[in-house]
Amino acid sequence: MKAIIFDKPGEPRDVLSVHDVPKPEPKRGELLIRMLASPVNPSDLLYVQGRYGLKPTFPATPGFEGVGIVEQNGGGLLGRFRMGKRVALLSSARGTWAEYTIASAKQVFPVPAEIPDEQAAMFFVNPLTALALTRYVLNVPAGEWLLQTAAGSALGKMIIQLGKRHGFKTINIVRRKEQVEELKQLGADIVLCDADGLISDQVLAVTQGKGVRFALDPVGGKTGTQAVESLADGGTLVLYGLLSGEPVQVDPRWLITGSKRVQGFWLADWANQQGVLKKLRMMREVRSLLREGVFQSTIGGRYSLEQIGEAVAEADKPGKSGKVLLRIGTA
Repeated sequence: MKAIIFDKPGEPRDVLSVHDVPKPEPKRGELLIRMLASPVNPSDLLYVQGRYGLKPTFPATPGFEGVGIVEQNGGGLLGRFRMGKRVALLSSARGTWAEYTIASAKQVFPVPAEIPDEQAAMFFVNPLTALALTRYVLNVPAGEWLLQTAAGSALGKMIIQLGKRHGFKTINIVRRKEQVEELKQLGADIVLCDADGLISDQVLAVTQGKGVRFALDPVGGKTGTQAVESLADGGTLVLYGLLSGEPVQVDPRWLITGSKRVQGFWLADWANQQGVLKKLRMMREVRSLLREGVFQSTIGGRYSLEQIGEAVAEADKPGKSGKVLLRIGTA
């Protein structure tokens, strides 16, 4: 089979290439999945660069999620029920940027025919993160403000849609002015551009000097620091990424005064701490939201495995038009 391989960390366009490798064999509790599509997420690029929480064992194949057809069961009752089904999958042991991959039978979820491959490929990372952060970690009440940076991302747009659905209001920070109207059309309550001044000053103006009780930041650096400075007394900021590569600078006195809080979130860690029934309930909710179009992601480019250099270059561009997708096979 063909697979994307890298044998050292580095810039994705420099270290990734297509290789012919043996098709893997599933062990008990695992499934062999013929891949149909897989997105290029920021976490995938960080993984290749050696800047992600999980470190690869070389040679390695990137890709944490995707959609495919179950073709072989390594053993076990759950796997038997998954045979022949089209499933969304989450895989950390073996990457999804390949014609075949292995995943635990517990980390796949059947998707109905009305959800197209391209949306099913992005079932886990962004939708589950958006749902977990807003409804479980912060549990933002109706009528409250939620501040989010990088609001023009695919995940940011999902959070805007969840705000409309559940009644909380969003203050959305973007880098480019052309994103302002797009997010307003989507249903964002307030869209602020960081080019117009300090984020914290703009947020305080919107909230009559009070700040916000709930905030999300995947950027870090100056943006994350200003998000911290936008917190109201008793407010919480959740850091779930580091797109800038720069640390957040926090004055302890700012946190101490008013009992503010900054905490981290990593989907894999958080999910491992949840019970089976809660995870199943969340996946069913994601499936419903995909069916309804609430969790639709715009596709910015479609590439084959052989075009991996072009795909990762497009995915790394600021202001790209949508999610980059690897089209690997057909049903």
